[in-house]
Amino acid sequence: MLYWALVFLVVALIAAALGFGGIAGASAGIAKIIFFIFLVLLVLSLLGHVLR
Repeated sequence: MLYWALVFLVVALIAAALGFGGIAGASAGIAKIIFFIFLVLLVLSLLGHVLR
């Protein structure tokens, strides 16, 4: 999942450099959402490991 967040971040950076504002904004938003989902799953996994 972190891989996909990085892919969308790279797409957003390339789109921003080429001047495609809408695509850059959408890709950056998707990257942020996927990254936060990854962080939540990481924390839940660590808590599950500690409590076990």
